[in-house]
Amino acid sequence: MKLAILIPALNEEKTIAEVIDAIPRAFDGLDERQIIVVDDGSSDATGEIARAHGAIVLRHKKNMGVGKSFQDGLEKALELKADILVTIDADRQFDTEEIPKLLKPILDGEADFVTGSRFLDSSFTPGNMPWIKQWGNHRVAEIISWATGKEFYDVSCGFRAYGSEAMLRLNLFGRFTYTQETFLDLSFKGLHMIEVPVTVRYFEGRKSRVASSILGYARKSASIIFRAIKDYSPLKFFGWSGVGIFLVGLGLDIFTIVHYYQTGTFSPYKAVALTGAFLNAIGIMVFFIGILADLIDKIRLTQEKVLYYEKKRRYEQR
Repeated sequence: MKLAILIPALNEEKTIAEVIDAIPRAFDGLDERQIIVVDDGSSDATGEIARAHGAIVLRHKKNMGVGKSFQDGLEKALELKADILVTIDADRQFDTEEIPKLLKPILDGEADFVTGSRFLDSSFTPGNMPWIKQWGNHRVAEIISWATGKEFYDVSCGFRAYGSEAMLRLNLFGRFTYTQETFLDLSFKGLHMIEVPVTVRYFEGRKSRVASSILGYARKSASIIFRAIKDYSPLKFFGWSGVGIFLVGLGLDIFTIVHYYQTGTFSPYKAVALTGAFLNAIGIMVFFIGILADLIDKIRLTQEKVLYYEKKRRYEQR
């Protein structure tokens, strides 16, 4: 049994060595562990320091985003035929001694994917975490919970563990981040996912590499979540959108019809009647787009199954 530990890093020369050295050399139930650092276009000595401390280093010539870093690290872990992949940040905010907490459910066969949760324990409040970030994390968790039909408390934490099935099933597209998209992808594929409480330290004055701009992070994350929901639940997405548009049009229709029966004329609401009819047509069109998108989605899922079996075949041949 082999464990791969992935650390995405951007300009982390001050902390990367400490994080690598703090990772335990051995874990119960595992025979080997390998550290992978993805240097995402750092302008400092992050990559050189990580390599000197025993990590395999993958380097991007320019900054590609933590989502791309995760995808490349995942491919490397599969190339190394790792049975479990753990991801952890390079800034010392997570405790490497808690890695076994993430590994246990996978080793016991209870989960395919385990994520550390900063908010599962309601009594724990991350120190130095701005209230706006806490509020944003809770709202994003609510959106993902609604989309998947499952309750999650923290969908943005980068401290996670993936079993081999999850590693092979993942098919992500977001370059900016991967955390929320992972939940959507694995949930819609029926994999067993659980949260375990973890501790976290936010050092005062430190700016997040991913969420340095709250508005920018919200915009880019929303784009990824929106696209994932549209891709994985097209009938739900377009169907309800179409129904909503149609109902707005129907409301305008009813208003103008009532007015006609009361006065014998559509004036001065002809434009309202035309708008209602237009929204009716658009709503029906969007609904049928949802049906067509659902058929296309089934083709995509079939292609993903083919991709999964091909990845599994190559994984088992190594």
